Amino acid sequence: MAKTIIKVDGMSCEHCVKAVSGAASGVRGVAGVSVDLKSGDVTLEYDGSDATLARVKAEIEEQGYDIVA
Repeated sequence: MAKTIIKVDGMSCEHCVKAVSGAASGVRGVAGVSVDLKSGDVTLEYDGSDATLARVKAEIEEQGYDIVA
């Protein structure tokens, strides 16, 4: 199980947290998602054989949020 942090821009409320969490956790292979609204950090636990960071980032961006490089 891999663990990483993605920086997400554009979150401002609990609805945003739920949208980002839902998008990330909907990717097959993602086992855990934790979103810190203040810092913009999204901590992911995922199985790298099923989930890719690119796919998770794409799902978050589809919700209207920006991934900070």
